[in-house]
Amino acid sequence: MIFRSRNARGFTVVEMLMVVSMIAVLAVIGLPVMKDMTQSIKLSEASRLVEREMQDARLKAVNSNRVIRVRLNCPTAGYIRSVEVLGTAADNTTNRCMTSSYPFPPPDNDVMTRPNFDGPPRALPGGATVTNQILQFSPDGTAAEVVNGVVTTLATPVTITITRDSKSKTVTVNNAGKIQLK
Repeated sequence: MIFRSRNARGFTVVEMLMVVSMIAVLAVIGLPVMKDMTQSIKLSEASRLVEREMQDARLKAVNSNRVIRVRLNCPTAGYIRSVEVLGTAADNTTNRCMTSSYPFPPPDNDVMTRPNFDGPPRALPGGATVTNQILQFSPDGTAAEVVNGVVTTLATPVTITITRDSKSKTVTVNNAGKIQLK
């Protein structure tokens, strides 16, 4: 005959299996929710990066008294880069986004040397994609769109769409240079 002490503590195997199975069920239920939340976070992060790059370019244009362009999908899809407008044919060339041709940081510290206000190419996080556009900010803070090398004043706000896993967010820019993340 086996006697159990009144002070014996512990769990039975059945109790342990019940707790482990409940944890497993909760994990299976929560996994899709966590995956959706992670995707949403990565989309929001990519959208904020695009919005911040626009804000930084506008501020840089005003502070430096130079025209700054924000090139989306530059040098390849899923990247963004702000570049100083040189006023030459180089502004519209495909290598304008390449750090091998236009390095960041610039090779010298002379403010008069151009380009001196190019930013680094930044990858959009989480495999996000963005519409292919070029926006330009003037020293007075106003914005314009560049289409095929031609600067066009914005009659209506430009909408930039950031997409990841069939979900999207937008950043709008109006001609006064107001930038909004939606």
